[in-house]
Amino acid sequence: MTMQGKTVLITGASRGIGESAAHIFAEAGANVVLVARGAADIERIAGEIGDKAIAVPCDVADYASVAAAVEKAVQTFGGLDVLINNAGVIEPISHLDASDPEGWGKVIDINLKGVYHGMRAAMPVMEAAGGGTILTISSGAAHGPVEAWSHYCASKAAVNMLTQCVDKEARDKGIRAIGLSPGTVATEMQREIKASGVNPISKLEWSDHIPPEWPAKCLLWMCGPGGDDWLGDEISLRDESIRKAVGLI
Repeated sequence: MTMQGKTVLITGASRGIGESAAHIFAEAGANVVLVARGAADIERIAGEIGDKAIAVPCDVADYASVAAAVEKAVQTFGGLDVLINNAGVIEPISHLDASDPEGWGKVIDINLKGVYHGMRAAMPVMEAAGGGTILTISSGAAHGPVEAWSHYCASKAAVNMLTQCVDKEARDKGIRAIGLSPGTVATEMQREIKASGVNPISKLEWSDHIPPEWPAKCLLWMCGPGGDDWLGDEISLRDESIRKAVGLI
């Protein structure tokens, strides 16, 4: 899969799936725009990649910040071909009846509004250019309740619907919108889940989680014709047929 000459903006690019995706897309020839609040981390990663990468500090919960990041991508590389909505948080993990309303709301600001902000800023640019791809990290939590994850489950369920809405409104404008449910991934989020000690997911061993390179490679595959069967839908990396198609098994 080649991405030569394409420009990819990745939110939450300072670690985990986002960091892995930055390297994998750059290796495929893409220009990569690394977006995250952690300026030092994305600057380090951009330095590792080289001239094809820029670091843009950004808070996805703030629309103006996201719009400025998209504008920077266009100014630097001449357009935007792929948006990867990866930024997400799970803390504070809490039962609903004891949850902190402010903390609960901040998760919605990042996980849901952050995805909307990315879509809203990127879609006009992509539509004017004749199309583009919007990939969003979803979760099994979008489809079933998980103890103490009401904020996360609600945000991911809504994000799944946003992908469907983009497809409904903009497929005929050349926009390819697809979600990816990666399963449990060996990232800092899993350390936070483990530390909470709540629900069966916190009981999993580190070896039970897939490496972040797996969903990153799947995101690259989704930019090609293999993803066309999933427009407006969600791909599960738990599916062995998907893992085989991506080349993971």
